[in-house]
Amino acid sequence: MNDRNRLIYLPLGGAGEIGMNCYVYGYGTQGAERLIVVDTGVAFPDMDGQPGVDLILPDIDWLADRADRIEAIFITHAHEDHVGALGHLWPRLKAPVYCRRFTAIHAMRKLEETGQDPAEVRVVEPYPAVVEAGPFRVQFAPVSHSIPESSALVIDTPEGRVVHSGDFKIDHEPVVGEPFDEELFRDIANGGVRAVICDSTNIFSRHEGRSESQLPDPIGKLIAGAKGMVVATTFASNVARLKTLADAGVANGRSICLLGRAMKRMVTAAVEAGVLTDFPRTLSPEEATEIPRENLMLIVTGSQGERRAASAALSRGSYLGHELKEGDLFLFSSKTIPGNEVGVARIQNALAEKGVLIVDDTAGFYHVSGHANRPDLEALHDLLRPQIVVPNHGEYRHLAEHVRLALSKGMTGIVAANGSMVELSGNAPQVVEHIEVGKTYLDGSALIGAFDGVIRDRMKLALNGIVVVALIVDEEDEILEDAWVALRGLPEVGATGGDLAQMIEEELAQTLPRLPAKTIDDDDKLEDAVRRVVRETCMSEIGKKPEVTVLISRLMAE
Repeated sequence: MNDRNRLIYLPLGGAGEIGMNCYVYGYGTQGAERLIVVDTGVAFPDMDGQPGVDLILPDIDWLADRADRIEAIFITHAHEDHVGALGHLWPRLKAPVYCRRFTAIHAMRKLEETGQDPAEVRVVEPYPAVVEAGPFRVQFAPVSHSIPESSALVIDTPEGRVVHSGDFKIDHEPVVGEPFDEELFRDIANGGVRAVICDSTNIFSRHEGRSESQLPDPIGKLIAGAKGMVVATTFASNVARLKTLADAGVANGRSICLLGRAMKRMVTAAVEAGVLTDFPRTLSPEEATEIPRENLMLIVTGSQGERRAASAALSRGSYLGHELKEGDLFLFSSKTIPGNEVGVARIQNALAEKGVLIVDDTAGFYHVSGHANRPDLEALHDLLRPQIVVPNHGEYRHLAEHVRLALSKGMTGIVAANGSMVELSGNAPQVVEHIEVGKTYLDGSALIGAFDGVIRDRMKLALNGIVVVALIVDEEDEILEDAWVALRGLPEVGATGGDLAQMIEEELAQTLPRLPAKTIDDDDKLEDAVRRVVRETCMSEIGKKPEVTVLISRLMAE
């Protein structure tokens, strides 16, 4: 073991993927570093890869095994992919949580929802206020993003200053929240920055970033030309966009109604935190039913195709007394996150069938990203002048491209995907250890590991169906009567036109009496024999080998 002190960075989620952000910094001798955690986020499942799963959480086994060395948890902002896992992971970490007021409202709720004490969350003031956490001194530097009170973290260590950018963009007029302050970051750069751990989401977008303040005019003109009811959807957390949409609706003579719990919760939290002071008056869904359609604007959740959100409900029929009709306008003031295209298309097709006019960012200037485009990333590099750039918050291709950009500007860069422990001490960064990290699934109220087999078995059932076979064996190891067969997720009729369950029963009736006594006496061998017959019959009749469950009841001698 090396007895010199070192500074390490370890991503457990969010590096090599977008979402599920969780990062660890450590300082001390190898194997005894004091640790801080930055963000505890979630990712969202899809039915193709994680059927039945509610949320995907980072695998924190490595971190939980070292929980006695954790000084603190810092949350950069209130997006679900940064704070959503806090309530589920905190019992294994048990460290104080630090964040700014708007984020703290959500962090406290996450703890309360899982039965934890919200008092573990400490509200901190922005830069230059300092949180002392063991060998670390941490400051929250305000940045502009698509949610209020987002912050980069300025992390001072005995090995130098590290800036963790968090999610950010350079926006001088963000409508809600703080503008990006170049002078602040020049001040942060004074004395030198050893490393910046930097958002890479839009590294391939080479055009200048656009400001939220540019949207009111085009959105207002769109609403002004609408004849029927107007519905708009965006990310519920984008409080600035909610205000832009609501203001545009009011300016064009429309009453505003918010539909969706997440959206109402965000607006309430923004008002409580003092970051939103002049949001237009909104109507309840019941009150809104009394407003003429041409004077009403609904702002709804579900911009990413979520099946249970208000957008999906409206596309299927009515929702809380409201129904879309031919000639209405539906605005998607959002960008579809990769992987959500099918869900969004499903909603848009259903709306099109109703004769609704669908408008999104491809049809005009109705959305701006909350993440820094390539010119913004270069500007941050120029402001901070770091020795080292370590990209995060992006797929692997984003991280690699960001490193190429850093190298072209004369800086050192390194790709560190999830599980790559990087030492930031010394003259050049290097990966010193690879930690095995997977994913944790929230399945109902249970947390299960990616390698536990639950999701794998569920996928097999979904793809192959299941056959259940029940047998009764007497005390003399003879099978009584015929096997009973039930099918689930399989066609009832085989290729030859016969009843599939009956055909399986007939094959078993011919096979079971010929089995040797040592096979019937052994449950495992008997199950294997039955499973083989079932799969061969199904393969012949329907071209599939289903999952097979064999229920063996043995009668005991009196």
